[in-house]
Amino acid sequence: MATHWFVPPVFVKTETGVRHGCNNARAALEQLKRWTRRGPCWHKSVTLCLSALEGDPIDPQVIRKAFEAAAKPKEAKMYLSP
Repeated sequence: MATHWFVPPVFVKTETGVRHGCNNARAALEQLKRWTRRGPCWHKSVTLCLSALEGDPIDPQVIRKAFEAAAKPKEAKMYLSP
């Protein structure tokens, strides 16, 4: 099972307010599971992360962009600039 690393990391705040840099599909999925605000970008990001972790050949940068979109202020308000 591949991890699907991406660069640069996407920085989000955790439920305790700590800054966390996610740089792979597994870490992104773990953060997504904890968020209470879940919109269309969240669903797309979860789907991509799960598919990648199940072995589908997905470009890690596609996963990164979807995760960043899910974290942005318009959706989850978890994004922290680098």
